[in-house]
Amino acid sequence: MKARRIAVVVKGYPRLSETFIAQEILALEQRGLDLAIWSLRHPTEKAVHPMNRQIKAPVTYLPEYLYEEPLRVLRGKLFALRQPGFRKLMRAFWADLKRDFTANRVRRLGQAFVMGREMPADIQHIHSHYLHTPASVVRYAAILTGRTWTFSAHAKDIWTTPDWEKREKLADALWGVTCTEQGARHLQALSPSHDRVRLVYHGLDLSRFPSPPADGSLRDGSDPADPIRIVSVGRAVAKKGFGDLLQALAALPADLHWRFAHVGGGDLLKSLRAQAQKSGLGDRVAFLGAKAQPDIIALLREADIFALPSKKAASGDRDGLPNVLMEAASQKLAIVASDFAGIPEFIREGTDGVLVPPGDWVALSNAINLLAREPERRAELANSAFERLRHNFSMDGGIDLLDERFRAILGPAATVRLPA
Repeated sequence: MKARRIAVVVKGYPRLSETFIAQEILALEQRGLDLAIWSLRHPTEKAVHPMNRQIKAPVTYLPEYLYEEPLRVLRGKLFALRQPGFRKLMRAFWADLKRDFTANRVRRLGQAFVMGREMPADIQHIHSHYLHTPASVVRYAAILTGRTWTFSAHAKDIWTTPDWEKREKLADALWGVTCTEQGARHLQALSPSHDRVRLVYHGLDLSRFPSPPADGSLRDGSDPADPIRIVSVGRAVAKKGFGDLLQALAALPADLHWRFAHVGGGDLLKSLRAQAQKSGLGDRVAFLGAKAQPDIIALLREADIFALPSKKAASGDRDGLPNVLMEAASQKLAIVASDFAGIPEFIREGTDGVLVPPGDWVALSNAINLLAREPERRAELANSAFERLRHNFSMDGGIDLLDERFRAILGPAATVRLPA
């Protein structure tokens, strides 16, 4: 019997900021599941994580904008017109369009037409990463072709999608998972049944990371020739709070010697650079841009403090549980972060790191200042976070659950050859 496959739909592939998705796909492949990746967008970054190169699943790119591939979209539409699910799909689409009258909504329908036509018959089930745009395309394609679908919800997709839309997607999906308690409770309240949504932490595959440095740094910021090294990783977007971090750094006492490095792309990079220059931080702050994971790990291993002051953006967007916190913990790096979103589910204040109120740059500055001067305390917090990561946030538990659930959908033919 030919093995049946699962299509995994993502917004863009590969993306440097989505190591958690690549980690999951690779782990499921290594368990023997046969996957195919469908992406709504082409990659925009030149660097690629080594993990993405290990993934064997073929990648199909849907038309990012319908006018760019009109014949492909037309063929998808002609295919859709002949399908038994077309009328049901159009009822769902018109109901959505009345409440969300946007070009993006029409684009989702066109992408679903193309997906429905081009998806091979051996793909039985579709899994969407993110509950907003990708899940809309997946839901439409599933209605059209009669396939089942599930989802993984993360952060922005939960908090910026209207409740009416989440309710309808939750009603149509077989089940979903999400990566924070806060997100799980929110989605469970909107679901037809509580057990339709499960909490599954991404966790971290520690086998992909080097053992942490044997000895922590003894820097205390007193030596101008050997300053405290502060690092942060994340896209330069409002919810990451990097503007607050720059304010906090500018307020550090003159007798504390430090350097700060930021890794990540993002729309706010230009304004953050300007803020750093205006605050007189130019010679102590480096914006390194997007980097592949080996470069990030090397930076973490040389640092003293990892800072991530996440907060709620004006758009409603917010973090879940950022994987970079676990990556920092994997290298026994002391963490200062916000007491917000899913962060305190991993970092316990005063035990695994220091948590400050979101948006409070004064508290953030004080926390960095005190931690910079106390290398022994940094070591204690870092050791605790590493042990918590190792015992409570490994990747295997979440992959076990997903593997079991996907095999239940696919049936006996889910057992396939391991990728070479």
